[in-house]
Amino acid sequence: MNNQKTFNRGFVVLGAILIQLALGAIYAWSVFTPSLKVAGWSSENTQWVFAVGLASFALFMVFAGKKLKSWGPRTLSWTGGVILGLGYLLAGLFGGTNFITVLILVGLVGGMGIGFAYVVPIAVGMRWYPDKKGMITGLAVAGFGFGAMLWVKLAGSWGHLIENFGLSTTFVIYGFAFALMVIIGGFWMKFPPEGWQPEGFEAEESAKETKPKTSLNLTSNEMLGKVQFYLIFLTFVFSAGAGLMSIGLMKLYPMQALMESGISETAASAIAGTAMAVFFSLANGLGRILWGLISDKLGRKLSITLMTAIQGITVILFTFMAGNEILLYLGATLIGFNFGGNFALFPTITADTFGAKNVGQNYPFVFLAYGVGGIFGPILGGRMGDLNNFALAFTISGAAVLIGTILISFVKTPQE
Repeated sequence: MNNQKTFNRGFVVLGAILIQLALGAIYAWSVFTPSLKVAGWSSENTQWVFAVGLASFALFMVFAGKKLKSWGPRTLSWTGGVILGLGYLLAGLFGGTNFITVLILVGLVGGMGIGFAYVVPIAVGMRWYPDKKGMITGLAVAGFGFGAMLWVKLAGSWGHLIENFGLSTTFVIYGFAFALMVIIGGFWMKFPPEGWQPEGFEAEESAKETKPKTSLNLTSNEMLGKVQFYLIFLTFVFSAGAGLMSIGLMKLYPMQALMESGISETAASAIAGTAMAVFFSLANGLGRILWGLISDKLGRKLSITLMTAIQGITVILFTFMAGNEILLYLGATLIGFNFGGNFALFPTITADTFGAKNVGQNYPFVFLAYGVGGIFGPILGGRMGDLNNFALAFTISGAAVLIGTILISFVKTPQE
């Protein structure tokens, strides 16, 4: 079966990136919040839409994983793209500023569409690139990170869509764009023939005695009965929670710290905005690719150990970095880089530990950790912010990530 003719697997990479660029819409939510606050929304209301979107994303990804085999990856990705596009399109057509309407259509429905489509490029990519699982996963999810910057800039300083066309029309434009990109990318989302392997893969694997692979292919129910799942899950909760908390505070906290150091409000806002929109966002996308490549060389467990150790220390030290422009940029870069690494490393350690064949069904359960972290991380940051103690939020989050560093060291391949 190894030598049978198939289509160029490079198209899988192209389709995966195109899909994930559209799905990165969820991280672009902050670009809409100033207009919504002008329309009478509270800050809490804007964060509810983001939180519901994250939770919906994680929950519906579990459902999508169960349907991956019966529906097929192409149909599943198309379904997700249409649902995501309709959410934004209808939100725009209904005016774009009613809280309940936007909460349901952008938060719940939009998150559902992302959850349906997100797992497809990861599962398909790993099947086409068993020799480079870290690389393909990193490339696939990098689109998600870079997509956030693309949609923020098009709505704001690059395309001025909100300024020129208004919020509701921008929602409509984005709805069409998201659906179209996922549908086009979905054309290349199909699994290779049963038993297919890239040329030379078996010989290459036999030479890699230092990187044992699991021969197991556990089902989701079997995986949920293994302690390894819970060690990986908790590590992801702590790492994702710290990153999502940092995203929520990456402008507000540095602005406060910079102003306390004597910088004007206008300058502090510009510096903090650059830290988030440029340094954090670019590092977030690059981290997904580079951590994936690193893990192909060092192995997943060691890579996650390094990533979480660096992240935990950086998040704790960020309280001393936020008030200095250069150190702020360094801190934002490191936090973004390691946050992005989560999305390349946790799918691949799931495949390595429980088997690559069922990663499309198994990873959504691991990814629920992202939803848990997406609730507790931002809430912790918001509560501490209300108490005017941002530093404590970063210290607690950083310490939790370091606990995850310890937990991941106990992960071993399950025995048959």
